[in-house]
Amino acid sequence: MVNTILSLQPSSTQLQSHIEYPQAGILSKVLLQDRVCQYTLFCLATGTDISEHSTPRNAVVQCLEGTGELSLDGQNITLEPGVWVVMPANAPHALKATSNLAFLLTLSQP
Repeated sequence: MVNTILSLQPSSTQLQSHIEYPQAGILSKVLLQDRVCQYTLFCLATGTDISEHSTPRNAVVQCLEGTGELSLDGQNITLEPGVWVVMPANAPHALKATSNLAFLLTLSQP
């Protein structure tokens, strides 16, 4: 079982209070998880690369702060606060943080 910040009870949290950047690489925190969805806060240090991969689940990326470049199924998308990206299951994608980058990743069953 994954430790989560929230439970499936009426609750709330301020996402900004959970953002913390590692000196290098990625820090992730699972906010909430159930049988169908997982909500994870990702914090990437400047220059961090996530190599191309895919997942069997649908995904949504909601950029909270910082900047990055997302390659999604051959399309380049600039991540900046407010950008919301839909990634269908099995779509190849890769990411580079061009500055410290925080985003919420929601994974759901296809």
